[in-house]
Amino acid sequence: MSILRFFLFPFTLIYACVIFIRNSLFNCQILHSKSHRVKLIVIGNLSTGGTGKSPLTLHLAELLNKNMNLSILSRGYGRKTKGFRWVEINSHAHEVGDEPLMFKTTLGEHIPISVCENRNNGVENIQSDFPNTDVILLDDAFQHRKIKAGFSILLTTFDNPFFQDFLLPVGSLREFKSGASRSDLILVTKCPMQISIKQKKEFQNNLLKYGKPVFFAKVKYGELINFTFEIPAIKKCIVVTGIANPSGIIDYLSQSFSLEPMVFSDHHSYTKQEIDAIHQKFDTFASDGLVIVTTYKDYMRLKKNTEEWGLINYPWYILPISVEIDDEEKFNKLITDYVRKN
Repeated sequence: MSILRFFLFPFTLIYACVIFIRNSLFNCQILHSKSHRVKLIVIGNLSTGGTGKSPLTLHLAELLNKNMNLSILSRGYGRKTKGFRWVEINSHAHEVGDEPLMFKTTLGEHIPISVCENRNNGVENIQSDFPNTDVILLDDAFQHRKIKAGFSILLTTFDNPFFQDFLLPVGSLREFKSGASRSDLILVTKCPMQISIKQKKEFQNNLLKYGKPVFFAKVKYGELINFTFEIPAIKKCIVVTGIANPSGIIDYLSQSFSLEPMVFSDHHSYTKQEIDAIHQKFDTFASDGLVIVTTYKDYMRLKKNTEEWGLINYPWYILPISVEIDDEEKFNKLITDYVRKN
């Protein structure tokens, strides 16, 4: 344990007491979890930071939308508004959050997507406006125990699994590791492309105590998509990211291109001055084959100002990210069996 962790340990003890009391009150039903007639699938994690919830939410939406009336409810992290709000394709990220706006832009008009910090109020609003809704995906709601989920998917990353982590602020865990017992399955995300049977077995052994099915998933990167203008051959990238952990993106792009990363904090709200600085760096290099690459979530925070901030004068690209689940058929069946039950 580092010296910094040593000094933070008393705060972790205080945090642990608060979390223990809160969860005990729910477990003893002194505090109640509200049930709803609609099927609810929670996607969440025990830790802070990016575990791949957004790509999984999109995967589940595409799976369930084939035969179900589906809706997605998110908190809308980073938005400047409060209360319940429907997400429209022409919404701004500061109104609804970058992730819900990405869901809407990707999935289109036919799937209702909304934000609300109070998940029970959000579900009630969805059912009021869309009474035929069969299933609602609750993005990042594993700790929202005031709502009773029908099926919970717990995500943890391969490089930083929750069973090797500590409670905040010493570590990054929002609650005790035992919280994994509330899940219905555990998905280990951001696995290496060539994960061995031995590595999977070691993970499964560490998770045996929770008695849940364990699946493994890799990040899948798509072809770069231009949203301003295209150049013939890409050789070098200025990589602009405001996500929790950009290391995977940087490692992936570095296999094909020379890189110049410009990393911002998660859900960073860009300013014109920062975009000007990015463009100034582009002009400084001024080499053939140079482009600016960002993520889909970052694009959600930029697209409203594409013209005003001069992005249209530079070759900006998006790197699409999706999830590739090992034993996907079995994983999908667990989900569809739940939503079809009763």
